[in-house]
Amino acid sequence: MTKADLVKIISENTGIIRKDVAVVVDSLLQSIKDSLGEGNHIEIRGFGTFKLKTRKPRVGRNPKTDEKVPVPERTVPTFKFSREFKMSVVELKTKD
Repeated sequence: MTKADLVKIISENTGIIRKDVAVVVDSLLQSIKDSLGEGNHIEIRGFGTFKLKTRKPRVGRNPKTDEKVPVPERTVPTFKFSREFKMSVVELKTKD
């Protein structure tokens, strides 16, 4: 599913025109990015949590030359689904 598909489904379910739904979806995604950029985590109860995690520095390997390469510490965004979300997906899948 793409963002356009999501906008179409929300528009059909709510009766709101696609252009307005697209603005709301884009705003939501931008707000999540901005909040993570400020170092905050976002918890959407019943859905999941967006967080930043720090990866430890390590020694990597260049696959072409087999040379060891230092990989510095870095911060990456992560997402963890809530237990309720996982359970509802499993229930839907078992109904099929």
